[in-house]
Amino acid sequence: MLDRLGENVFAAVLRAHQLHARVTDNITYCGNWTDRDAATDRGLFHLLDSGSCWVESAVLPEPLRLQAGDLIMFPHGHGHTLCNALSQPIEAGAAPGATIMLCGEFTFATGRHNPILDALPDWFVLRADNADAGFRTLAQLLATESGKGNFGSEVVLDKLADAFFVMALRSYIERAENRRGLLAAIFDPRMARALHVIHTQPGKPWTVASLAEVALQSRTAFAQQFSDLLGISPIDYLTRWRMTEAARTLRDPRRSVAAIAEQFGYQTEAAFRRAFKKLHGFGPGKIRREAAHAAQSETVNEDD
Repeated sequence: MLDRLGENVFAAVLRAHQLHARVTDNITYCGNWTDRDAATDRGLFHLLDSGSCWVESAVLPEPLRLQAGDLIMFPHGHGHTLCNALSQPIEAGAAPGATIMLCGEFTFATGRHNPILDALPDWFVLRADNADAGFRTLAQLLATESGKGNFGSEVVLDKLADAFFVMALRSYIERAENRRGLLAAIFDPRMARALHVIHTQPGKPWTVASLAEVALQSRTAFAQQFSDLLGISPIDYLTRWRMTEAARTLRDPRRSVAAIAEQFGYQTEAAFRRAFKKLHGFGPGKIRREAAHAAQSETVNEDD
């Protein structure tokens, strides 16, 4: 069971990296059919509204059979094939009749590398008969709204898809036997305590020793366990989080770079700029310019 501190860390990371999910297709397949999805830099998902199908992919140990209400996700966008029957069946093909499927994708505003995405496997399946009532209700609502095509449906679907992804992710995390990365760390009460203060107080002058004290561990044990779970040192993780939050804050034109540097624990603006560029590959000025350009575009659109 994930405790409150672990939930807070999960929510903070998800908000900071700005998830966007959307339904791309609502497809009805009949007869013999095959649909191939090429590899992409976006996460992909398929939700069966009715019928059944097979899924094949190089990352799957064997073909998977999906039934109505099942969901499969490829978080890292691996290529795969959907079909009604296998060319060399390992059992009988899909039942006759139509198969209706919602297809979608998801991205993060900060790109392909973030602690949540890095912690997800190449694929996972959520079965309808194991899902909770809330997940099944939202899946049905998503399918129903997708089939209407009413005014405003695209906006509604985007909002529903975001919530659907989070619920799917929550279901996966709760049931996963071999969690890794951040998703393993937030279930460890000691790591969750340390991660919570990093995420809520990133500007404090944290050291490995002070974070270990929060985690109620020795410095050596804490540093080792943190690195084992998250793949980087506590201070590197702290720096990445500071720079992630700084990138968001820089979009506010009312905040000076010097003030933001101080907020995130840097004694000088120059030190902050160096750290920011080292991690992101570009300076804070690029974020400022992009935000200003976006604001100007919105103003022009409103005038039109």
